[in-house]
Amino acid sequence: MTLDPEEQGRAHFYAIVSRLFYSPPDAALLAALAQADELEADDEIIAGRWRDLAKAAAGADAEAVRMEYETAFVGVGRAPVSLYTSAYSIRYTNEMPIATLREELAALGLARRTDAGEPEDHIAALCDVMRHMIAEQQRSLDEQQRFFERWIYPITEPLCNAIEKSEHTVFYKTIGRLAKAFFSLEHSAFEML
Repeated sequence: MTLDPEEQGRAHFYAIVSRLFYSPPDAALLAALAQADELEADDEIIAGRWRDLAKAAAGADAEAVRMEYETAFVGVGRAPVSLYTSAYSIRYTNEMPIATLREELAALGLARRTDAGEPEDHIAALCDVMRHMIAEQQRSLDEQQRFFERWIYPITEPLCNAIEKSEHTVFYKTIGRLAKAFFSLEHSAFEML
């Protein structure tokens, strides 16, 4: 079954957010983002954030962005900004959300690759799960909503605010703003179901 353009667009958006949070963009990806077509979106905030990303990518140096990513999200010891949902969950210990998430992923027929070094609660992995649910499994909107509302939306504000406030981020402030706008739009759309 082919995806309709709106669902395809959502899947692509999750894919780019996932990719940008998984690792810093190299020179080729920065160039592609800088030359990306204008985003056709009904939501002007999303379209504006996309333009901001293209502009930031056009002026970015890949090595500087790599260093920013490593300083902000990897760091020595504890990273200044965590990309893991467990860091923003105050209701559970670090292990309980991971165990619950692993159960939900198993129910979806998904599991972490054996060669993957990142735990499943990394924001890039969660975005990739959403992309997979939309584009590959073509899960119902109700199933997508349950996963999104449980694992992504609750950490949107704290994660994106941490990126915005960090003294270690410049390029990634643009990514944080784009992600926050996209996740907010997704939440609003799911609420209309």
